[in-house]
Amino acid sequence: MDSIDAIGAFAALAQLTRLETFRLLVSREPEGIAAGELARLVQVPQNTMSAHLAVLSRAGLIDGERQSRSIVYRAHLPCLRDLVLFLLKDCCGGRSDLCAPVINDLMPCCPPKVSAHD
Repeated sequence: MDSIDAIGAFAALAQLTRLETFRLLVSREPEGIAAGELARLVQVPQNTMSAHLAVLSRAGLIDGERQSRSIVYRAHLPCLRDLVLFLLKDCCGGRSDLCAPVINDLMPCCPPKVSAHD
């Protein structure tokens, strides 16, 4: 990810409804959520949600897939990964003791598995 792409992603997320929508989509991976349901959950009119989804989609943060009469949206996790890596690139100058706490905090939902041999 380059600086221009990162700025576009941050700009798309720099609005409360879009940020809430993106976080909701991340929490519903991999199933995704239909556009109408997203509007209901975030409590915005469907036409307003459509505009927000278009901004998130142009920034590469979400993908939409037509299923019958609705469009199901999903977070585009590779873009999220690239955005986080963009922020952390060269974060510690090679000092893993500085990076380790940050990396551990990035995995609150997926702690490392401890094997029986540890």
